[in-house]
Amino acid sequence: MVTKHSLVYGAMMPRVRTGPVAGLIFHCTVLAALAASVGLGAAGWVAGLASGLVAFVALGHGLQRSAAVAFGAANWVTQTRAGLIGGVAALTADSLFGRPAPVVVLCALSAVALAMDAVDGSVARRTGGVTPLGARFDMETDAWLILVLSAYVAETAGPWVLAIGLMRYAIWVATAFVPWLRGPIPPRYWRKVVAAMQGVTLAVAASGLLPPAVSTTAVAISLLFLVESFGSELLYRWRRESLAVAVSS
Repeated sequence: MVTKHSLVYGAMMPRVRTGPVAGLIFHCTVLAALAASVGLGAAGWVAGLASGLVAFVALGHGLQRSAAVAFGAANWVTQTRAGLIGGVAALTADSLFGRPAPVVVLCALSAVALAMDAVDGSVARRTGGVTPLGARFDMETDAWLILVLSAYVAETAGPWVLAIGLMRYAIWVATAFVPWLRGPIPPRYWRKVVAAMQGVTLAVAASGLLPPAVSTTAVAISLLFLVESFGSELLYRWRRESLAVAVSS
């Protein structure tokens, strides 16, 4: 039976699906612009295209599961950020494989992506487009930028810096084996502050503007804050599980 809702949904879905497609096109545009201006090696192209394809598939899957009927202005902002981060990933990959990355360009892309992180949430609230999918898209985009920047900074500061970028993914993998790590937790503004701190600190460290000792110290302090943030989250989940076990027994 064809209902009014199904007709509206069917008419809106092609428009929704243009979001991931446009994002993939923007990723390719950023890579092409980098190739024309500063050059990209094979590693850069592979990393940049992989970044775009993963975003395309993951976002398309998320939109399908959420049955979204609109892409939302805030998601377009996050989509733009993801494309810029794809460029950062490409330059970082080239650097890891021996091709010097233009620091100014890498830091400029990172700075714009970080600045826009303060925009998408505001746009979502003003347009009434706050959704779980949008929040997850924003969070995963932030996590990807932090991982990429940590990989770049680790070249000079040491592999320990990778802990900043990998910590979130390590806990995500752990949820597959430890059930009590799953489930929602109360919102905490401090987590957002710490997440923003990681991106800014890593971007400054990548720029080389600070003396190496100062830069390394700042990154180490940033890592300590991240450990505290994740540690408090894990402690909350463990206490919740312990209470549930006590109640059930």
